[in-house]
Amino acid sequence: MEATVFSVSEINFEVKQYLEGTNTFKNIFIQGEISNITYYSSGHLYFTLKDAGASVKCAIFRYKYRGVPVDLKEGEQVKIRGNVTLYERSGSYQIVADFLERTNSIGSLYEKMEMLKRKYNEKGYFDSSQKKLLPKLPTNVGVVTAATGAAIRDIVNTAHKRFPNVNIFLYPAKVQGDGAAQEIVSGIEFFNRAKNFEEKNKICVDTVIVGRGGGSIEDLWAFNEEIVIEAIYKSEIPIISSVGHEIDNLLSDLVADRRAATPTQAAEILIPEKKNLIEELNNKKNGLTKILQNRVTLMRKELEQKKNNYYIKNFLNILDDKKMEIIEKEKILIKELKRILKKAEEKLEYRKQQINKIDLKKEIFKRKENLREKEKNINFAIKNILNDAKKNLQYKKLKISKYSVQDILNLGYTITRKNGKIVKRGIELSKNDAVEVQFKDVRRKMKVD
Repeated sequence: MEATVFSVSEINFEVKQYLEGTNTFKNIFIQGEISNITYYSSGHLYFTLKDAGASVKCAIFRYKYRGVPVDLKEGEQVKIRGNVTLYERSGSYQIVADFLERTNSIGSLYEKMEMLKRKYNEKGYFDSSQKKLLPKLPTNVGVVTAATGAAIRDIVNTAHKRFPNVNIFLYPAKVQGDGAAQEIVSGIEFFNRAKNFEEKNKICVDTVIVGRGGGSIEDLWAFNEEIVIEAIYKSEIPIISSVGHEIDNLLSDLVADRRAATPTQAAEILIPEKKNLIEELNNKKNGLTKILQNRVTLMRKELEQKKNNYYIKNFLNILDDKKMEIIEKEKILIKELKRILKKAEEKLEYRKQQINKIDLKKEIFKRKENLREKEKNINFAIKNILNDAKKNLQYKKLKISKYSVQDILNLGYTITRKNGKIVKRGIELSKNDAVEVQFKDVRRKMKVD
């Protein structure tokens, strides 16, 4: 019996008919993690649904379901309902869904990323004050990415197209899967160690680009690892995070000194176009030349004006006039000085004559006698003041003595005390009270009768 031979188109058609003709694969519900989300302007949505072991392509067409959320994010858990179908041209099967709903608000990886984002935000790792400035014209650029990926080709091509003199140094590293995060960290640390060496043969880069092309959140997860975040933050060299992705932000984007949407954009941000720099320098050169020319022209005009100035033209004559003026003023000054000197001499001579007329010995004797007379008057006045004060003091002493205790006792009075206190009224005493009576010359203890 001859075997049936199918063409590729025929076998795909038969499989399609089988899948779409059986009820087993119609209106089935599938739950998983959504990724590779693509919205089209037509309103159609394409995505991949996956779990830990497998994935399946899915589509929702606008004409079948208009309630699809417009803010789906990579990693969210969703449930869909749809039919299994086969796309004949590629021979791949997919689920065409007519219903989609979220089963949790965020996927496990996204939940972990949000947790890490909060942690490092609180530690200040994302603060703009921590960002280092990129060099205006780098000469050596380090790149940490896969050696065979499109990222390094895009960076090299873009950099050399914009500025051929820039040197690109690649540190080949895995950018997804097990060990990727550690290799990325090793690349960052390598360029930082090289910067601290002074040997001429060591690589010393101005900036480091860390990145890769696009992919799902699982593919890009190495750039969310804590060791990568720490290495970027601690780097002494400015770092650009350039990971091609459509999700909001990777943590490497937030901690890096600058974020680029793609490796190509990283090179564009970092490296200026040589022709633009040359044009800018030429413009500045022309501007400075014009300013200098204008300045020289202005100075020439000023010099010409000064050459024609009356004072410049007649400088020697004016100088002679000034000399003559100085000589005249000098003559006047000398004459005035002589006059002042003569007047001072005359005044001095007059004073000498006045002094000679006075008999100094008689004057001194006269003034001594005058001082003795004044001294006598002062001594007399002091004696009178002291005598008056003495009399006044004695008078006050006599007046005060009238009120002393001893004077009262001398007059025959006595002082009675009970328990050490002076008795002023008879009512204070009772029969048999012990009292003390003070006389002029003695004290006696007595009992009241």
